[in-house]
Amino acid sequence: MAMMRAIGLMSGTSLDGVDVALIETDGERVNVVKGHNNFLEPLGPTGYRGYADEEKALLRAATKDAESVVAPEDRPGCLPEAEAFVTRAHAEAVEQFLAENGLSTADIDVIGFHGQTVIHRPDHRISIQIGDGQALARRLGIPVVSDLRRADIEAGGQGAPLVPIFHKALAEASGFEGPFGILNIGGVANATLIDAKGGIIAFDTGPGNALIDEWMQERENKNLDDGGRTAARGRPDESLLAWLLMHPFFVRKPPKSLDRNWFSHKLAGQLSTEDGAATLTAFTARAVARALDHAPEVPTRWIVAGGGARNGELVRLLHYHLRTEITTADAIGWSSAYLEAQAFAHLAVRSLKGLPITFPSTTGVREAISGGVLAQP
Repeated sequence: MAMMRAIGLMSGTSLDGVDVALIETDGERVNVVKGHNNFLEPLGPTGYRGYADEEKALLRAATKDAESVVAPEDRPGCLPEAEAFVTRAHAEAVEQFLAENGLSTADIDVIGFHGQTVIHRPDHRISIQIGDGQALARRLGIPVVSDLRRADIEAGGQGAPLVPIFHKALAEASGFEGPFGILNIGGVANATLIDAKGGIIAFDTGPGNALIDEWMQERENKNLDDGGRTAARGRPDESLLAWLLMHPFFVRKPPKSLDRNWFSHKLAGQLSTEDGAATLTAFTARAVARALDHAPEVPTRWIVAGGGARNGELVRLLHYHLRTEITTADAIGWSSAYLEAQAFAHLAVRSLKGLPITFPSTTGVREAISGGVLAQP
């Protein structure tokens, strides 16, 4: 199949901004170039449009207003305003990216638009990612595939995680063989486990960066715990951790996905800033370790991506609890920061070609299905 040039857009539950990534893919394979010692050259250029404080506040308010949603079409409170903003911010991100890389709209075949998740309750057949795919396509003059979770949710799946099929394509392009795991730590953390025969299972493992980020925002007016330095100075509250890990989510067999609102940074209560950060960081790491309870083969290697890959204390704890080789995505030529954006570019091409994007072993859907809604300019 012919390669297509696709842009992927991702705005995660950490609410930091819009990631933009360009890749070449035919929906099955991704175009990579192997350099010295099989180190991969970047798949393509990337870009970023950060959110200002007032924009983050709007998205946080939208997430809170979404708690009253009872049907997928509901847009209570400030959700209409937030949806218009998300669409505009993503358009600006793409326009800036094209200009910076000397590209025109004619150079891009399709855009994969994730949107902004404001609520994820698959057991109630609801998962809402705000953002208007048709308006984005019209403004940019490029076909847009959006609403990538809906078909899976309507067919009885969890609608998440969506990235495992891209993880598998990237692993194959890299020449990796199982058993190994790919851990993406965004606002929520999710794992893709690939066995020795190339089979995959995937699921959310638990909170990622979101609780830590919110704790630091409340206590220090900082967007994150830079490098995990605050957590490294604290001591985790073991009794609180034991209680948190008793949540029914952790004993459920995969496929399974997590609603961002199931856990709150306020659980750390009256702990000091350092001890609270240490506790929430340890919670993320130990939740990942619990994922091994569901692994058909224990991974002999983990590749860590997402914002969590830059948290040195979190990576140290993962080394301790997983007790196997751990490599960050950047260290092998993948992109820790832009892996999910790249994935949505890949998914957009798969959607265009009618290829499945979710599977019984990744979302629990009855059979492998495609998904996404195509909007033409």
